[in-house]
This record gives sequence, C-alpha cells and structure tokens, in this order.
Amino acid sequence: MFPESKVTEIYCMADDFCKEFTLQQEKYMIKDMKTMHRNKPNRMNDAEIMVILILFHSGGFRCFKHYYKEYVCKHLKHLFPRQVSYNRFVELEKEVLLPMTIFIKKVLLGTCTGISFVDSTPLCVCRNQRILIHKTFEGLAERGRCSMGWFFGFKLHLIINDKGEILNFMFTPGNVDDREPLKQGKFLENIKGKLCADKGYIGQALFENLFLNGIQLVTKVKNNMRNSLMSIADKILLRKRALIETVNDELKNIAQIEHSRHRSFSNFIANSLSAIAAYCFFEKKPAIDVNFVNDGQLAIF
Repeated sequence: MFPESKVTEIYCMADDFCKEFTLQQEKYMIKDMKTMHRNKPNRMNDAEIMVILILFHSGGFRCFKHYYKEYVCKHLKHLFPRQVSYNRFVELEKEVLLPMTIFIKKVLLGTCTGISFVDSTPLCVCRNQRILIHKTFEGLAERGRCSMGWFFGFKLHLIINDKGEILNFMFTPGNVDDREPLKQGKFLENIKGKLCADKGYIGQALFENLFLNGIQLVTKVKNNMRNSLMSIADKILLRKRALIETVNDELKNIAQIEHSRHRSFSNFIANSLSAIAAYCFFEKKPAIDVNFVNDGQLAIF
C-alpha cells in the first residue's frame, strides 16, 4: 500500500491533469443551445475517483467492494471527506475512463532508452468450461491461444524499456496475432533502437518494415529455421527478455489486472487502466543493469 505522502502526490498529479483536461475538452465540445443543462458537479471529482481506483491495485486487495466500504470509507475519510456510496462510485467509474487513459498515456509512461521488450499476456474473463454460457463480454472477447494453452478473453500487449517502465500498451481480443499491434504506427511511436521479442513475432515483412523505421527486431529462431548470425549483445538481451514476463507477473499478481468477476466492459477497462497506472507508480520495478561504453566506433543502432 502506498504511504499517505505518496497518495497525496498521486492526487496532486491527477488533479492538475484533470483541470487541464477539462479546459481543453470544453474548447472542442459542441454546445447545445436548445436544452438547458445544470452541469452540477459530482460530489467526488475525477481526481479522487482515479486515486481510489489506483490505490486498490497497490494494497493487495482482491474485492473492490470490501476495499471501498471497509478501507476507504473508514480509514481514508480524512483524505476523501466527500465520499459517495459504493453503488454511486461504481457508476462514476465510467466517467473517468477517458481522463484515466490520457493521464496514463501522457503523464505516466516511461521514455525509450534504445532497449525495449515487447510481449503479450492473456487476460481471461472466464474459465474455458464457461465460454458457451458467458454473456458479459459476448461479441467482444474471443478465444485465443498462448504458451499456457487456450483461453477466452483479451490480450494485453506491452512495450517496456530496460528499467521496467511501460512505454505503451494495447488491448485486443484474444484471437488477434501478436504481430498486429507492431504494424500500427501509433503503438511504436517514440520507440527506437532494439526491440526484443519472442518467437511469436518472427516475420520477414515485419522485420523489414520496422528496420526502415529505425527499429531492430531481435528474436530467437525457430527449430526448423536456418540459423542466422547474431551479435553477443543481442544474445545477452534475449536472455534478459524474462524482464517483461516479470512485469506481466506483477500486473497480474500484485495489481490484479486479471480476474473473472467483471459485470460490464466499462468495469473491465477501468480495472485494467487503474492497474497499469498503479504499476507506473511502483517505486521498485524489475530492471536490468545496462552500462553503455562510448568507444567511438560507428554503429547503425
């Protein structure tokens, strides 16, 4: 659980962002002159809702209802004096999805250091035995296959740097190929240098396309493929690819980004975004020790 000083810091960052976001949003909104609107503000502002959602994923809680009623309402009353009921708070979650997404994308993500890792992890929404009777994500979630077997749900695609900081993320249905997000320019925006991945990202056309954009895709070769020359540095980086697996593990076991108790798609997105935001505020992240030596030699990357 974050200390009280850290909670105050998170709130200040979120509140400053929400104020600027509201000002920019009002500039592009179409005003309805025919209907009168009260525009009465909520009892809790967007920053307070975002902070409460983020704190849930930092304290090891597993039930949000128990967390809100027994912890927030009783022990954080001095930090959030204008609290609402649990049912009302669940309704207000939907209103902070857009600010939360932009807050993560523009404020919390890390910077590329020239060494990046990409991977996808499944987000199961139900057990395989319940796929045919599942209704919550009907038409949205799909069957997919990963190294652990078949699953039903979504995929979380992550790009991190050597410091364990998240550079970008994307949610897709479970049946989407891992290479599809790399074909989109927005997903690889501000990414440069070496991009380490597993064998699921092997593709000649993808490698050439990324190479032309200043990204070297580094992967292992399959057993039935012809062996290719690889530098010692690239081989060492591939051995450190377990770094992103550790990030996925922390997102699932500490931040609880994956569970099967969602009752709506908006609740799933709110839970996933707040888990990613909570991870970005972790003080200790998995990282590898990389030292750069300036030897004066010319290099492409």
